[in-house]
Amino acid sequence: MTVDYPPTRVAGRGRGWYRGDCHVHSVHSHGGELTPEQLAAAARAAGLDFLATTEHAPADTHGAWGRHVGDDLLVILGEEVTTRTGHWLALGIRPGQLIDWRYGVRDDVIDRHLDLVKEVGGLCVAAHPYAPYLSGTFMYPYQGFDVVEVWNGPWASDAPWHADNESALAEWGRGLAAAVHRGRWRPAMGNSDTHLAGQLGIPHTVVLADELSTEAILAGVRAGRSWLAESAAVDLTFTACAGERTAGTGERLESGGTPVVVRADVTGVPSGVVTFHTERGTVHRAELPDTGSGTVQWRTSQEESAFVRTEVRHPDGPMAALSNPIVLS
Repeated sequence: MTVDYPPTRVAGRGRGWYRGDCHVHSVHSHGGELTPEQLAAAARAAGLDFLATTEHAPADTHGAWGRHVGDDLLVILGEEVTTRTGHWLALGIRPGQLIDWRYGVRDDVIDRHLDLVKEVGGLCVAAHPYAPYLSGTFMYPYQGFDVVEVWNGPWASDAPWHADNESALAEWGRGLAAAVHRGRWRPAMGNSDTHLAGQLGIPHTVVLADELSTEAILAGVRAGRSWLAESAAVDLTFTACAGERTAGTGERLESGGTPVVVRADVTGVPSGVVTFHTERGTVHRAELPDTGSGTVQWRTSQEESAFVRTEVRHPDGPMAALSNPIVLS
């Protein structure tokens, strides 16, 4: 195999919203059927700006990606670390770096391996916490992880190996109130876990980053400046405003004691249902027109809500988009 590592930055791409899938397998993983070349083409066709290669034990496959990227696609080097009691994603590791997977929760060594990723500026993601297969269910505490993958693959599926996304989202959502109060909450992430054709980008994460680079994308994900989409056909702008002050997803709004107006602008979800959520649960619900485009607003205050996040679902229930919270203070 020719060694050609992908660049860590795409030149000429400044601050903006970037779409990407950070859980992707090629023929170099068990069950993968697509080559890196085919995955790069699929990423472009799906409207993605970046992807992360997360093979199982990938040290000798990182060099297969460089010749397939260009000025329109960033490839982040990573690994799916498949331990005996849960899987996690090591994103932003060095070329050829291998993170060991031969342990379980009883070995009490997970922090050592997380530190190896963080030492190189990488990101540690708890993957598909409710995957219903041997070793797939996540048994480690979230402490030490940067992000939780609450959406893995299609939202609803009859496949026996499909992750229970509703349970993963509910668990993450229940922990937000206490986490926000402590000042350290873990953002949510969505990825496809692609192994087969037609899976890439379903879903993906949309990140506000200073540039299209590994460092900037991971910084945006780590800060929660992101929202999750089922496809590039869906768009969401989520903001909160108090007087002249405005904040977006993952940001903190200093309300100054004034009323807060929360707003979601959505396109691409015909007859969809938009809900707002705080530590009190679901606090507002509105339906979109059959065109799929609309704006939903709701008023609150810092005294009533420590944070607000939004979900957009199709009329029959599956998720179309969801945001990380805006913190009110």
